[in-house]
Amino acid sequence: MSSRYPEAGSERTLSGTADGGGLSTLPRRRFVVAVALCAVVFIAVAAIAPLLGPAHMDLLDALRDPSGPAGRILFVARLPRVLLGLLAGACLACAGVALQALLRNPLATPYTLGISSGAALGAVIAIFLGLHTAWIGLVAPTALALVGALAASVVVYLAAAVPGRPVRPTTLLLAGVCLAYCLSAVVMLLHYLADMAVSQTILRWLMGGLAITDPGLVARAAVPAAVGLGMIWIEARDLNVLASGDDVARSRGVDVARAQRLTYAGAALATASVVAVTGPIGFVGLVVPHSLRLVIGPDHRVLVPCSALVGGAFLVACDAAARLVLAPAELPVGVITAVIGGPFLVWLLRSQAY
Repeated sequence: MSSRYPEAGSERTLSGTADGGGLSTLPRRRFVVAVALCAVVFIAVAAIAPLLGPAHMDLLDALRDPSGPAGRILFVARLPRVLLGLLAGACLACAGVALQALLRNPLATPYTLGISSGAALGAVIAIFLGLHTAWIGLVAPTALALVGALAASVVVYLAAAVPGRPVRPTTLLLAGVCLAYCLSAVVMLLHYLADMAVSQTILRWLMGGLAITDPGLVARAAVPAAVGLGMIWIEARDLNVLASGDDVARSRGVDVARAQRLTYAGAALATASVVAVTGPIGFVGLVVPHSLRLVIGPDHRVLVPCSALVGGAFLVACDAAARLVLAPAELPVGVITAVIGGPFLVWLLRSQAY
């Protein structure tokens, strides 16, 4: 995606290929200020979150002796989950932005199209069968969850695609919902057939969480996640116009089919990469994009990077709350996001913001 900053009076602007109803130019100052403020929130949460937890930790002791008790708490127990939270929140929020524009549905989320259901089925199969071997550098539940999420996204797209024509958003949405129900039914069947210990493990995975101690796992998930986020960012300009309809997009010179494929593939890859590791974590793709739209507006060239930053900060903050609310016990972070997201969705509908 090419960016240029021509002079427009005294204010420099970012020009796009499509105006999306008056969004052909983006004030550079507005872009920088919005992203900078979100980056401050991102950095602040990332810096504070590792210091929070039920166990006391002296930061200086941890830095002086990384192998000591304080160092293990910081570098083994807390820092990897903060990094994973930043990555997962960024992916889920950006995928929510992309799918809401692609489907022209303000309630679309990364889980609407059955991606999380595919991941859940893959992980549950591995847990149910007691598979523990490592595949492609990942333990079996994570590897099968990634395969399941990607397979579900491909099936949904192929079910909705018509050769030679752009995908109809309604058809894509219905295909995703139908597949999600089918896969969820299989998950429930396996959950029902499992013994008590396995059933508890399945339930814990389905509730979502960031409890990992392997920074390498975060690094492996970050590579495909970064590719997915990059694909969404490349299509940010065209998303402005896609949200107004295919006919409007074509009239402004947008290759609708290409934009749909790249946006969908980016959202699916970003979501699959993190859901395979964290399990399903809901409402991030709803709360963050809609909150930011109310503050910074609907321009996806600003909304995508800001959603990545605020989404990461939001999920890490929720995870910190999950560790502290019932300390020393720990809640799954998916419970916290649901507690926040449910009332937010009700407020959003009642306020008729969309």
